[in-house]
Amino acid sequence: MAKRKPAAKKKKKPIRPGRWVLRRAVVILGGIVMLLVVVIALYAFVNPPTTPYIVGEGRRLGGVEREWVDMDQIAPAMARSVVAAEDANYCLHWGFDMNAIRAAIEEGSNRGASTISQQVVKNVFLWHGRSWLRKALEAGITPAVEAIWSKRRLLEIYLNVVEFDAGVFGVEAAARHYFGVSALNLSDQQAALLAAILPNPKERSASNPSAFVQRRASAIRSGAATIRADGRDDCFES
Repeated sequence: MAKRKPAAKKKKKPIRPGRWVLRRAVVILGGIVMLLVVVIALYAFVNPPTTPYIVGEGRRLGGVEREWVDMDQIAPAMARSVVAAEDANYCLHWGFDMNAIRAAIEEGSNRGASTISQQVVKNVFLWHGRSWLRKALEAGITPAVEAIWSKRRLLEIYLNVVEFDAGVFGVEAAARHYFGVSALNLSDQQAALLAAILPNPKERSASNPSAFVQRRASAIRSGAATIRADGRDDCFES
C-alpha cells in the first residue's frame, strides 16, 4: 500500500509593512478615542485638576492663581454675563452656532464663531493656537462633550478654567484678584466687567476698565438681562 505524501504546508502570506503600519495606527487611534471618551465621561462628575494651558502658564510664570468653585457658589449674574458676552445662543445649540459661523464666513473672520462649548474643549483637552489640526480635533470632540455633559456642567467647567489675567484662572480667583470678593458675591456690574475682558484678558482690566471695556460691560449687562427674560438661561440655571 502506497504511503500518502504529507500535505504540503500552506505558506503564510507575508504581512506587508504598509498594512501592518495601518493596522497599528488604527489600534492606537482606537485606544486614544476610547481613553478620551472615558475622560470626558469622568469629567462629567470629577473636576478637571488642571489643563494643558494652565500647566504651561504655571511653568512660564512660576505659578498661577486658581480655586475651583461649584456652580452654586458662583453668582448667577456671572453665568449669564459670560453667555451674553461669548455665546448668546448657548442653550439653543449642540456645540456649534451655525448662524455665527455663517456670519463669520461672510465677514471673512472667525470672530464670534467659537462657542463656549468649543472653548471648553480647547482649554480642557487641547492646546491654544490656530492650527487646522487643533480645529479638526476640537470639531470632533465638541459633540461628544455636548452629548455627555449637561449644559450647566459645561458652563461650570468653563468658568473654572477660563483665563481672566496673566496667571489668573477661574472666576473665583478672578473675583478676588480684581474686586476682593468671592465669585458668589459678584455684583451684576462686576460680573459684566469680568465677562467684558474676555477673550483678551491680558490686554484688558476689569478693575481699571478702559472706555471700550466699560461700553462692552454695559452691553453685556443688557444682554444678560435679555437672556434671563426670554429664557435663554434655562439650560444652566438651577
